Amino acid sequence: MRALTVRPEAAWSLQVCDLPDPEPGQGELLVEGLSVGVCGTDKEIVAGEYGWAPPGQDRLVLGHESLGRVRQAPPDSRFQAGDLVVGVVRRPDPEPCGACERGEFDMCRNGRYTERGIKERDGYASRLWTVEDDYAVRLDPRLERVGMLMEPTTVVAKAWEQIERVGERAWFQPQRVLVTGAGPIGLLAALLGVQRGLEVHLLDRVTSGPKPALAADLGAEYHTEDIEEVTGRIRPDVVVEATGAGHLVFDAMAGTATYGIVCLTGVSPKGRQLSVDAGTINRELVLENDVVVGSVNANLRHYHQAADALAKADHDWLARMITRRVPLEGAAEAFTAQDDDVKVVIDLT
Repeated sequence: MRALTVRPEAAWSLQVCDLPDPEPGQGELLVEGLSVGVCGTDKEIVAGEYGWAPPGQDRLVLGHESLGRVRQAPPDSRFQAGDLVVGVVRRPDPEPCGACERGEFDMCRNGRYTERGIKERDGYASRLWTVEDDYAVRLDPRLERVGMLMEPTTVVAKAWEQIERVGERAWFQPQRVLVTGAGPIGLLAALLGVQRGLEVHLLDRVTSGPKPALAADLGAEYHTEDIEEVTGRIRPDVVVEATGAGHLVFDAMAGTATYGIVCLTGVSPKGRQLSVDAGTINRELVLENDVVVGSVNANLRHYHQAADALAKADHDWLARMITRRVPLEGAAEAFTAQDDDVKVVIDLT
């Protein structure tokens, strides 16, 4: 079979190569790969900044934003041939921490988890792959064009779950949410905000291309002004920060309504220094009962939440988020940014 591989920590070692067809083990599905999404983590791995090959291998099959169709399922499986599925990314350590053994492997405490396409397990960017029955999630068959958006949707499903759990420490009835960044995570976070009946605002510096129209058609208000101006006007109850830009992170903390919650989903680059008024930030967090929480990855519960959210969404709107599709043999094109990119997808078929 053909697969997209990389040699971790070797910049631009990307290669489409032939690998033996996988043989499903006991309790595993054999899946025909349809497509994978490309995200910032994949780009970091390709740039040699991140990633671990499976033990005993020098190359890693990429791809964690999966979509496939079941070709073969065990007799006692919950799945059958033809089902549209995604594979879960993370697996708990064989000697799991307390969180992992309770199914909360997204909150692993010992760091010895593994991840498909990222850390010590081959990913899903191949024309055939296998996955354990317990780590596969069925999708609505109408999502065949857009089902690779499932994994990024799990990230924001978890983020919203975290926001709601924090908020419910007291009376909590938010009205307005500000999402910073109109990339895939930001747009999907906005989608889940709209599905919750909230007034949704999206902030991004881009003034043309597909992003403003995607926000408008979602029912969100799109902003390109400075964040201080936006927060000063709308006083959001919740901020979902999806850029990782340092100044936006701190401005978001200062710009919420009382009892505000800021959920950080973007990862900031190392090494950049900012001057911040730590005393004022501390004072506002304490006196207004504000909360800042980080959120990353997802467990099985979040995958099912994401599947429900995508099934309820406008599928044509979701399809418009996918602004570029490249074939497997030309996969390198997916890792070079182009104007107006939102989500880039590699077609495995």
